[in-house]
Amino acid sequence: MTIHKEGFASIAVSFLLLALINLLFLYLLVDFPIIRYGLLLVSSIFFVLIVRFFRDPNIEIERSEKGILSPADGTVVAIEEMKDGEYFQENRMQVSVFMSPLNVHVNRYPISGEVKYFKHHNGHFHVAWNPKSSVENEHTSTVVKHSSGIEILFKQIAGAVARRIVSYASVDQEVLQGQQCGFIKFGSRVDVLLPLNSQIHVEIGQKVLGGRTILATLK
Repeated sequence: MTIHKEGFASIAVSFLLLALINLLFLYLLVDFPIIRYGLLLVSSIFFVLIVRFFRDPNIEIERSEKGILSPADGTVVAIEEMKDGEYFQENRMQVSVFMSPLNVHVNRYPISGEVKYFKHHNGHFHVAWNPKSSVENEHTSTVVKHSSGIEILFKQIAGAVARRIVSYASVDQEVLQGQQCGFIKFGSRVDVLLPLNSQIHVEIGQKVLGGRTILATLK
């Protein structure tokens, strides 16, 4: 397992801040060793959690010609038909995966193909499980066209805690299923918009793994 490149700056800043805070505590609480070392322990655990958040485990991508892979680790929180007014202008089946701060936050392309559309939307920071977050929260929208001609749209959505979305997508780029497409810092969700006739293989509350769990199969 390695540390994702998106975490280098955050980890360095966290280390420096925690080091300064602990030095201050060591100076101010010299007569209170139990409190001093207790705070040192707490800050050490906090730093370990930050490092763990930016982990980038080596995984074996299980590519599928007709399967739609989950773009993220997390929990399925929505499977519903919805009207897409941004790109398709028609109803689509939406599968949403919520990422808690404990999940790996690397995002991956759900299918192979060509990036046909990409847009970053500024917005609010509702909690990620709020239905409004798909439209009103800050998010990116990426459309990949499969070799069969079918297009899949997926969104990286910010939440109440997640305030930074990183995407590596660019229009006309050829991408591979399971290839890293970005990173969302400190928890949020990813929505995948599928054709209505797609066969869904997951259910609400199910734990899924990015690049390994098949969310649905294209007809």
